[in-house]
Amino acid sequence: MSGRDRYSRFAPYVPVAERRRKAEAKAKQMAKSGRVLSPVRITGRKIATTFWGLQWCANLGTYSDYSNRLPRGRTYAGNGSIVDLQIAEGNVSALVMGSALYKVEIVISRLPAASWKQFKERCSGRISSLLDLLQGRLDKSVLEEITRRPGGLFPSPRDMKFSCSCPDGALMCKHVAATLYGVGARLDTSPELFFTLRSTDMQELISAAGASAAVAPAGPSSGDLADDDLSALFGIEIEADASPAAKKTTKAAKKATAKKATAKKVPAKKATVKKAPAKKQVAAGRNKVSLQKGPPAKKAHASASGATSPRRRSRS
Repeated sequence: MSGRDRYSRFAPYVPVAERRRKAEAKAKQMAKSGRVLSPVRITGRKIATTFWGLQWCANLGTYSDYSNRLPRGRTYAGNGSIVDLQIAEGNVSALVMGSALYKVEIVISRLPAASWKQFKERCSGRISSLLDLLQGRLDKSVLEEITRRPGGLFPSPRDMKFSCSCPDGALMCKHVAATLYGVGARLDTSPELFFTLRSTDMQELISAAGASAAVAPAGPSSGDLADDDLSALFGIEIEADASPAAKKTTKAAKKATAKKATAKKVPAKKATVKKAPAKKQVAAGRNKVSLQKGPPAKKAHASASGATSPRRRSRS
């Protein structure tokens, strides 16, 4: 078989710009017919930027049997060739634009019940909330359990079955590889779909954590804030829950404090009252001074009148 006959079954290469234009035109055509599409749009050089998306792509990098196909698929995913990507329980379907529009199907086997149970037991009490789980804000030990190979939550190649409508007879063509990387990009915005793919219920991890917390003895947590810290943080007074006896003791202490405060304020009022006599003494002293100055003036007036009266008598 000549080289030309050998590769004649492959479609000719289509430049990226032309492929993107065809993808957009096909998407508009299908949207007009009423089909709801969910294309993969990647901005920047990274396929994913969050925990679940990054770890999904990192897991693909361990598929050494497909090392020659994955880079091409990554390029297809990054240049907008994925017209539609749908994720359901244990299944991924996509439409990828190449020389033509190809349909891709990926079936992912369910995570074995025994593995899921062991994972929940190993992570029991370490996942505090659903938000922390979806955002990947977890303890290092939990992250290691999730990404462990083998034994973690991410699928291996033997857990998947691929199919594509393209003429490439390889087990994993570039359109399948592009779809796998598209899943990583989708997990960036919808990390809960990871558990849908593995046919597991992420709420069970939170329930297991709550059950573990209920069984474990209560004790101070290093991550909890004390009442004093909360009071300093928010500038308010926080009253902690207490038993009835403790509440009575608290009320009695408050009353005693109030009485002490009242008792301390009384001397201040008495000190204000004592200042009044001092003002009276000053006023009285001023009156005495004015009285002492008064009589000499009168005497002077009397002496002046007495000096004029003899002259009047002598004239008479």
